[in-house]
Amino acid sequence: MTDSTASLERVLVIIPTYNESENITPITARIRKAVPSAHILVADDNSPDGTGAIADDLAKADDHIHVLHRKGKEGLGAAYIAGFRWGLAEGFDVLVEHDADGSHQPEHLPAMLQRLRTADAVKGSRYVKGGATKGWPLQRELLSRGGNLWTRMMLGLKVKDATGGFTAWRANTLRNIDLDGVEAAGYGFQVDLVWRALRNGFTVAEVPITFIEREYGDSKMSSAIVAEAMLLTTRWGVKYRLGQAEQAIGSVSRRLGRRKAGSGQS
Repeated sequence: MTDSTASLERVLVIIPTYNESENITPITARIRKAVPSAHILVADDNSPDGTGAIADDLAKADDHIHVLHRKGKEGLGAAYIAGFRWGLAEGFDVLVEHDADGSHQPEHLPAMLQRLRTADAVKGSRYVKGGATKGWPLQRELLSRGGNLWTRMMLGLKVKDATGGFTAWRANTLRNIDLDGVEAAGYGFQVDLVWRALRNGFTVAEVPITFIEREYGDSKMSSAIVAEAMLLTTRWGVKYRLGQAEQAIGSVSRRLGRRKAGSGQS
């Protein structure tokens, strides 16, 4: 479904923030250096530590930086969807999900944008050949790999890093996957988007990245976020597998019906 004629020139990198005052200045500088033509949207959830005010100062000094002030902390998914809507309304061709904490390295962006020329979405992947994680304890590594394995098993996905949050989307892809229907607020949001894209016939490619654990600030990962993602994936998977079973039973019934009808005619 990839449209090779569509423009990919106007790129918007969306950075959701909540208490990222130590990280927002260096990460925006690295993005601007990695892809100088890209614009950046900081979607701040009314951070108590003043992240929004710092972003405002950055925007005043750089016309490629914009700030979306949100009322409060409503979850990663809600922040990204608000950013998607802003970017689509402003006519951007490519919208990129990017963490504020330095875990996603902007230096990988050029390769991801290049790959997007032949795909509808591109995920920066920790779990394809050449990908890696640094600074994670074994428990978190196992949790992440296990979550991706469970997702592939339940939903039949071939994407190796469906839970990863470093993703470049063509604008047309986002317009056609029903953002209004996205359920997940936390990290299950990433799986939801990928699955919607694939079910709608879009291609999702993966480019290897090295994911580095944050140096400053607190991780937003929690047991509640993990539980939400697992429960949603399980629910979607059960529904998907039941649908497959119903289709298989229907196919067998139709074949048996045709055979019976053929036997009656002879």
